[in-house]
Amino acid sequence: MQDFIFFLKLGWEHIISLDALDHQLFILALIAVYSYKDVKNILILVTAFTIGHSVTLAMSVLDVFRVPSEWIEFLIPLTIVITALGNILMKNNHKNLMTTNYYLAMIFGLIHGMGFANIARMTMAKEQSLLVPLLGFNIGLELGQIVVVVIILTVLFVLLNFLKANRKDWILFVSSAVFALSLQMVLERIP
Repeated sequence: MQDFIFFLKLGWEHIISLDALDHQLFILALIAVYSYKDVKNILILVTAFTIGHSVTLAMSVLDVFRVPSEWIEFLIPLTIVITALGNILMKNNHKNLMTTNYYLAMIFGLIHGMGFANIARMTMAKEQSLLVPLLGFNIGLELGQIVVVVIILTVLFVLLNFLKANRKDWILFVSSAVFALSLQMVLERIP
């Protein structure tokens, strides 16, 4: 149980900590086109990301493959740039964008999962089962993502209902800001 709690906290911190800006920006870009009425779809989307993240994390920890960390550190913000750019370019076609985001979440989750693999490899004992750490980490990750989603949806609710912001303006503003921040990360991390 102690291992499970340790990895649960690790997964939680992977999303909630101040060092997790890239993951927080990715979640923001991913759900920017949704509203608080789409909670079920958002949870499916976030879970698709977690599934992709889990697959490559498990494969990386099992040493099925390794990707140099400098490439992963470059690719992670690139996935955010692509997601934000998709929001900007497809701002008038929300239905297609929402469908596309499910696939992007899963595929980009694969890349993000590799980003944590080196830490996971060092943290896990060689004789340790993969199931408990992976389960704990992914539950912590999912809980952290849900908290980030709730915060974003609360801000969106206030903006749309009390401040009467325009939804398309919200999508364009948020996506442009995320695009600019993540593009800066990409440029700083070119291998």
